[in-house]
Amino acid sequence: MAERRTYSIAELGPRYKWIALSNTTLGMLIATINSSIVLIALPDIFKGIGINPLEPANTSYLLWMIMGFLVVTAVLVVSFGRLGDMYGRARMYNLGFAVFTVSSIMLAITWFDGDAAALWLIGWRIVQGVGGAFLMANSSAILTDAFPANQRGLALGMNGVAAIAGSFLGLVVGGVLAPVDWNLIFLVSVPFGVIGTVWAYLKLHDTGVRKHARMDWWGNITFAVGLIAVLIGITYGIQPYGSSPTGWGSPFVLSCLIGGIAVLVAFVIIESKVDNPLFRMSLFRIRSFTWGNIANLTASLGRGGLQFILIIWLQGIWLPQHGYTFEQTPLWAGIYMLPMTIGFLVSAPASGVLSDRIGSRLLASGGLFITAVTFLLLILLPVNFDYWAFAAILLLNGIGMGMFASPNRAEVMNSLPADARGSGAGMMTTFQNAAMVLSIGFFFSLIIAGLSSSLPSTMSAGLIEHGVPASSAAQIADLPAVAVLFAAFLGYNPIQQLLGGQLSSLPPDQASFLTGRSFFPNLISGPFQSGLAVAFGFAIVVCLIGAVASLLTKNTRPADGESVGEELAAVAGESSGGPSELVSPSRER
Repeated sequence: MAERRTYSIAELGPRYKWIALSNTTLGMLIATINSSIVLIALPDIFKGIGINPLEPANTSYLLWMIMGFLVVTAVLVVSFGRLGDMYGRARMYNLGFAVFTVSSIMLAITWFDGDAAALWLIGWRIVQGVGGAFLMANSSAILTDAFPANQRGLALGMNGVAAIAGSFLGLVVGGVLAPVDWNLIFLVSVPFGVIGTVWAYLKLHDTGVRKHARMDWWGNITFAVGLIAVLIGITYGIQPYGSSPTGWGSPFVLSCLIGGIAVLVAFVIIESKVDNPLFRMSLFRIRSFTWGNIANLTASLGRGGLQFILIIWLQGIWLPQHGYTFEQTPLWAGIYMLPMTIGFLVSAPASGVLSDRIGSRLLASGGLFITAVTFLLLILLPVNFDYWAFAAILLLNGIGMGMFASPNRAEVMNSLPADARGSGAGMMTTFQNAAMVLSIGFFFSLIIAGLSSSLPSTMSAGLIEHGVPASSAAQIADLPAVAVLFAAFLGYNPIQQLLGGQLSSLPPDQASFLTGRSFFPNLISGPFQSGLAVAFGFAIVVCLIGAVASLLTKNTRPADGESVGEELAAVAGESSGGPSELVSPSRER
């Protein structure tokens, strides 16, 4: 690659940090919106390309549309962060914006149907994930380079707000646009991608310390192969195998998990012996980096599957019980989950500013403790809840996650040496994204296990009671619980999907009742609550472990320096004709 000049912060001036913050915030926002935008839009996407995602042959399409983006970003962020350390973080970030924009265009212009369209969408979603990995791997490092230590909490907090808020906003955006035209959910990213790409190319510059080294190819290969195998195993572990409701006993899943772990063990051995490793194991000697990443990993395990479980809870049970048709539930599920986003948007920037003043340890630990309490409250909440109570718990959950996210990221990034910020940020994002995939698989499996234990007998009895022949009722009740779960997740009427042509043979009043808004939600409420208690119980445990890990960080206090308010005032004064300020490199580091 051609050499590009590295600038000092003094050369770029006091405004540069705010340019870096605004551009990287846009990048993280658009990347994370696209990570979740398809969740609500899946029914319209599959309807548009003429595929029934509930047919067994098409389940893999459904899973990869949901999980593909996360799997790719989890695998690639470390490598791309390492490339940023070697060749320039702004340069790699700019490349990511361009790749992301091109893939969004290709997704939006899908013109064919059936299996070919599904494969096209999955393929370009994977490419979009490549662009997202470039953005995620280098945005935190760019901000850490641009901001002085006493302001990094605010900067990384704002970036973290964009990252997590985008995943919730994507639900609403997808719900609004997909019913109009499903292509719009990809097209909406294009103008932002074009603006962000041009803006980043013109205005972002490399300011960090570069460390040129040979690429660790064996490390890259073994890490990618091992992590992909593990994540594929987790993804397919959700699907039924034989008579089992989940696939954790499948030879394919076990081979992926065991083989993937074995390759990752080989990766660790390789990294301890090469001169320029992909994973700098020496970074784990830094107390704040180690415990901060453990806290981030456990927090991601706790909250990763939450979004999916809440969508199923709302779409499959609560919204139909309160007058919404199954076709309306995807959009309204996104809207009713907004209190969580509001809580996060309020607390994450505030905790970032506070961490710059008082340190991060107590804020991050307290945030995870609050999050654990909200999971307990969700267990205690009736399945058919009063919305104000549900909204209050989600608001508190968002506040807790926001309190944790900004201080935790600032603590980890502040602990890194200047030449390792890209790879360190990539390692942190890898742990987070891999934990999210693991959490989704784990939460789904727990809910499926809860449903499988009691749903068949409950469904069989309910169907027979309303006129379905015993043999047909038994056959339907023996179908995998995952089919019921996916139907609810996609906003389909599960009973209508399961009964199919048999509805025409039933008395009209019974057929209407079975496919109405009360039968299925009431049928699934009890079994769902059993699985919910186990899943959220797991979330409580991992959040409490993360709270303890946060207390064990070093709690590095940033060096004294100009406050955020003073800095903004100085920039505003300069833009209105005040004297130019020369920022010394010592203060900016």
